[in-house]
Amino acid sequence: MLWRVSKYFFVVISLIIIYGCKERQTSIETPWGATVEMEGTEKDDADTASSADAHYSLEDIQQGGEMIMLTLSGPETYYDYHGKSMGAHYLLCEKLAEHLHVKLRVDVCRDTTEMLKRLSDGEGDIIAYPMTGAKRADFVSCAVGWLTRKDSKDLTAAITAWYKSGMMAEVKKEEQVLLSMPTVTRRIYPVMLSATKGQISSYDIFFRKYAAVAGMDWVMMAAQCYQESCFDPKAHSWAGACGLMQIMPATADHLALPRGQMYEPEPNIAAAARYMRELQGLFRDVANPVERQKFALAAYNGGYHHIRDAMALAGKYGGSAQRWNDVRRYVLLLADSRYYRDAVVRNGYMRGSETAAYVDMIMERYASYRDALHSGKKIVSSVKQKSYDVENFKAPETSSAAAHRASKKNKWRKD
Repeated sequence: MLWRVSKYFFVVISLIIIYGCKERQTSIETPWGATVEMEGTEKDDADTASSADAHYSLEDIQQGGEMIMLTLSGPETYYDYHGKSMGAHYLLCEKLAEHLHVKLRVDVCRDTTEMLKRLSDGEGDIIAYPMTGAKRADFVSCAVGWLTRKDSKDLTAAITAWYKSGMMAEVKKEEQVLLSMPTVTRRIYPVMLSATKGQISSYDIFFRKYAAVAGMDWVMMAAQCYQESCFDPKAHSWAGACGLMQIMPATADHLALPRGQMYEPEPNIAAAARYMRELQGLFRDVANPVERQKFALAAYNGGYHHIRDAMALAGKYGGSAQRWNDVRRYVLLLADSRYYRDAVVRNGYMRGSETAAYVDMIMERYASYRDALHSGKKIVSSVKQKSYDVENFKAPETSSAAAHRASKKNKWRKD
């Protein structure tokens, strides 16, 4: 204890000596809480330190290995698609990060006011969003309307030197190629092997074995599997999903499925069963078990947090957050900026038409399987792919509305 007091006394005396010849009074707080008056410089040192810490130079960014992109969720800026980050602004920023030899971190903001404040406060390095109307002296516009801080001259210069005309058009074309590709590369097996023998696929033994784990009818598991892979155990998607139940590598890690077993039928189905059980648990507030399974299927395809957003919209606009048919309307409307920027939405834009069709087709195929198994008649044709036009799913109007940058969590990011 005596050593600590002596140490603090030495610190205070040293500070008084250092600042004693300066021009104006200021004060500091000692480690034990006392206030010591001392001479200050012409500029407030605390303000100077705050200003210095308010932004990261290009060298700081590269040494830290991370560039923070601030943006708003949207089809051209940033969104999650089958576990992959998409959006032309994101893809271009990703190329910039690669050029600078750093990783890209995305922080999705609620609105432009938050973006500007966070950039000003040093909680981001660049705003990757068209901000042509931002007229502020402390920001600089570069590349395709992106903003950087005026005092981040080295970063601004690096972006300006790197960006070439036509880059944005190039990444938009790359994105469209990805979105137009078949989601899953697979061999299409028969939709049902034998209704008279009660056999849907070669993997029925596993569906039956793990149905209790999933909390599902084994026939529904089979219907989901056909939707995912057409019963091809070697199926894979450009986004990285693998096997019969199209499990993403990160999800496999979460479910303790070794990556070396992702294409093996039984481990893949067993992991998917655990995941469906987990998702149904997350929707335990949905009382009806049949409805709960639909919500879990939707989350399996489109992500749990997006489905929660759609549920919040359903509740706000007079629907029921407990009924899938009500919530499905808002899954579709999450592609509309009037809804994905609604105050109750926390995870932004979603290509919801695929998720709505995913649930519909599984439920229709499930009904077809049950009918075929009951009657012994084969299924004449499989359920066809559906598509939806968002304009056909208008929601009812309502007048009521229901610290440190490296450690700051993104409250809008999908977990």
